[in-house]
Amino acid sequence: MPNIVLTRIDNRLVHGQVATQWCGSIGANLILVANDEVSTNKLRQGLMDMAAPSYASMRYWSVQKTIETIHKASDKQMIFIVCENPQDVLKLVEGGVPIKKVNIGNMHMAEGKRQVAGSVAVDDADVAAFAKMRELGVELEIRRVPSEGAENIEKLFS
Repeated sequence: MPNIVLTRIDNRLVHGQVATQWCGSIGANLILVANDEVSTNKLRQGLMDMAAPSYASMRYWSVQKTIETIHKASDKQMIFIVCENPQDVLKLVEGGVPIKKVNIGNMHMAEGKRQVAGSVAVDDADVAAFAKMRELGVELEIRRVPSEGAENIEKLFS
């Protein structure tokens, strides 16, 4: 079974905060960006490579490739999965990726979304995906950085 130390939702994917603070606190040595668009976008990959800590390998896979390939991971790989939105995480969970906990870090405000926490804005589709993950036994937490306390997850559903 792959050693997934954390799965994070961050619409910015990998940036300085994710790379430095989260990787260090969870002991990740592999950052897996599961995102269909980024899996083929060398420019965005290059920018994320620059933000990644030197001790962590980077992978850029589509959601489907992640589902098909993650079970081949070595036990030595401490995997930090980063997704852009809750729908992609739900696809991973429903596709058999053994995700136990999801950190909700940053979901930008946009048309049709409502702010539910400092850095989290959701629409009805996001809420439905979070509700389904919770039904499937996935632990959810809202937390921007490891040094902050988690916010009340019920904010997502009110």
